[in-house]
Parts: sequence; C-alpha cells; structure tokens
Amino acid sequence: MKKPYYIDYPQEHVEGHAHTYQCVYCKVVTTTINGSIEGHLPTCEYRLKLEGDGFEKNADSHSLACSSSDEVD
Repeated sequence: MKKPYYIDYPQEHVEGHAHTYQCVYCKVVTTTINGSIEGHLPTCEYRLKLEGDGFEKNADSHSLACSSSDEVD
C-alpha cells in the first residue's frame, strides 16, 4: 500500500517556537518529515507500525527538501 503523504501521525507543539510541531514519538519536526515515512527516525513507533502494516516508503523520499523556515520565529 502507498499513500501520497503520511501526515496522520500524532504531533505536538515545539516549546519556544510559534509555528513548529514535531512527531510525538520520534520528536522530528514536521518540516523535516515532510509527509514521508523515511522522514521519521528508523526507531519511530509510527514509522515501525506503518512499515509493519505494509505501507511503502515514497519513491522519491531521498530527494525531499528540508526546510529550516520554522526554526526561527
């Protein structure tokens, strides 16, 4: 199975940043994850569950752009 984006993971606000959110499990910011399974850490509970359920990584996930736009408020 494959979805265009994987954005249904639980998120939490990053303290001290007005518009920055991160995965509850692996603490990687959403702009780094960028809708990709591979954006999560290999040990992330969300990523492991999806891969275990048969969801596929995005074919072009190696070329996803990372943004630091949320790092400065």
